[in-house]
Amino acid sequence: MSIQILEFQQLKEKIYYEKLSNGLDVYVLPKQGFHKTYATFTTKYGSIDNHFIPPGAEENKVPDGIAHFLEHKMFEEETGDVFHEFSKYGAQVNAFTSFDRTAYLFTTTDHVHKNLITLLDFVQRPYFTDENVEKEKGIIEQEIKMYDDNPDWRAYFGFISALFHRHPVKIDIAGTVESIYQITKEMLYTCYHTFYHPSNMLLFVVGAVEPEKIFELVRENQSKKEYHDLPEIKRLFEEEPSTVAEPKKELSLSVGVPKCMMGYKEISLGLEGAEMMKQELATSLLLDMLVGPSSSFYQSLLEEGLIDDSFGADYNLEKSYGFSIIGGNTKNPELLSERVQTYIAEIQRTGLNRDDFERSRKKKIGSFLKYLNSPEYIANQFTRYQFNQLNLFEVLPTLERLTFEEVEQRLQGHFKKEQFAICIVR
Repeated sequence: MSIQILEFQQLKEKIYYEKLSNGLDVYVLPKQGFHKTYATFTTKYGSIDNHFIPPGAEENKVPDGIAHFLEHKMFEEETGDVFHEFSKYGAQVNAFTSFDRTAYLFTTTDHVHKNLITLLDFVQRPYFTDENVEKEKGIIEQEIKMYDDNPDWRAYFGFISALFHRHPVKIDIAGTVESIYQITKEMLYTCYHTFYHPSNMLLFVVGAVEPEKIFELVRENQSKKEYHDLPEIKRLFEEEPSTVAEPKKELSLSVGVPKCMMGYKEISLGLEGAEMMKQELATSLLLDMLVGPSSSFYQSLLEEGLIDDSFGADYNLEKSYGFSIIGGNTKNPELLSERVQTYIAEIQRTGLNRDDFERSRKKKIGSFLKYLNSPEYIANQFTRYQFNQLNLFEVLPTLERLTFEEVEQRLQGHFKKEQFAICIVR
């Protein structure tokens, strides 16, 4: 394959792309003037992928939290852990697991090529033993217990589990103490060989780099490793009802002020490409218009002392699930919930304001352009969009094309009473 150049005139950006013979997608975004180089090596495999058919094998249901467990274990090698190797060459290394992907990343101002090879090699060289798997269980158990005491985390997952009946998005990314103790070395290898094939992965490098040299380096590194073609991975999900699982969930935890997370379950799913991006941006824009910091509603809640600056809203959309989430600290969760629902119902009756729409759109465009100065944002968001057949640099033209009518349509389509749920942490 030869290198393709994707040009985005409006943003004056050029991305270099090549699909290697083993299926790995490699993207390089040269940013002259950047001191930092940031690289992510990501697999399209996250916490929701716990039920699948491995290539040439039987259907497999693995314990919750295994994707996150695997991410932890990748840093251990026969010769010790890989952190030392990165720090020796001035790089900071990290990783994260989300619902849909696992990313390994480093940031450095020097020795980019050396660090890039280290990144590729350690992610493509799993080393699991019965002993090191057992040892990790105690470490992850501590992490789970730490999150169990975190009110924000509990409110967030409490809300998601109130929305969903069966979809694995309702399960904590790290799993439970019970589920991680069921994990074996063999299970980790099965998940690794299913989801860590180059054809299910994407490498993204952004910074003051020379694309040709990066491609040469990656090509040479990958040519020394043997991979067989991977048939399509079959991910299995139980049918998820469109209704919410429990409209109201309450948890008690040691908190000074109650926390409240509420929102709406998405029923318009299965989208990818331009349609998905349009729905995501229209709904985000709408949330900003309704409950964003510059809305009159937000200001009135603030003046009443019903909310503080922790109050915010967000929208999450992937192919098999989606939801909006609104909330923060409040001394009166029931009243806040009632006010939000009443206000949205009223706007559905009276309609949106065109000036608010234009103001929110300009704000969204401004913050997107600002984010393009962050190599971390570019790499992570580019990968997420690419896994959904989208391109990060289409965000700007999509926002510019978005019409007032399309946002009004989302107002009626997304905020339905029967799709609403709330989680309160007292």
